[in-house]
Amino acid sequence: METLISIRNLTFAYDRREIFKDFSFEFQAGQRTGLVGSNGSGKSTLLQLIMGLLKPSAGEIELFGKLCRSENDFREARLQIGFVFQDANDQLFCPTVGDDLAFGPLNMGKTMAEADAMVDETLELLNLSSFKERVTYGLSDGEKKLVAMGTALAMKPKALILDEPTTCLDEEACDRIAKVLMDCGLPYLVVAHDRDFLDRVVTNAIRLKDGQIVPEPLRAPNARTGNQAA
Repeated sequence: METLISIRNLTFAYDRREIFKDFSFEFQAGQRTGLVGSNGSGKSTLLQLIMGLLKPSAGEIELFGKLCRSENDFREARLQIGFVFQDANDQLFCPTVGDDLAFGPLNMGKTMAEADAMVDETLELLNLSSFKERVTYGLSDGEKKLVAMGTALAMKPKALILDEPTTCLDEEACDRIAKVLMDCGLPYLVVAHDRDFLDRVVTNAIRLKDGQIVPEPLRAPNARTGNQAA
């Protein structure tokens, strides 16, 4: 099975507060993994290190078989990983939903026509086809989360990384996001405190504790264990 993310002997600290020391982690194609841990355990920090938004003081990060040392390396890798921020307002900055979804494909070098087709396809996947001309800031929190996921999916990534995709959402919005995830056909690493949601959408879970990974059992039988992404 292909290794998509490989972290080896990583060390990172905020000022003098050490978060990781000699930390190693692997994420493979076909996995749908939940990442849990107490507040301050380093969950969001780990995701930002993977995306190259933070820089470790030591260690290696390899994405899709390529060692990422420079910003250019991470920029290339970001084209293959769809990252969904915890706060959708950090991800949505264009006037309309269609503009937000087209931003990534256009920056990948797609033509306007190609980007527009990718936007339409993504909106249909999200069941938001009527939202293309909607003003982004006027959406509900749940709608913003779905559109934020759409900005990642529109780039046709090989994997998704999601930081608390259901924070402050009602049950209906959580159900919609769960359905999109389970139907997307992609491997993903998702941070979530909502264990009911997590147990529905992942096939395995891990916990960050004292700067290291420990196994975390799912709290309920997961009917999708045998239906991992290829």
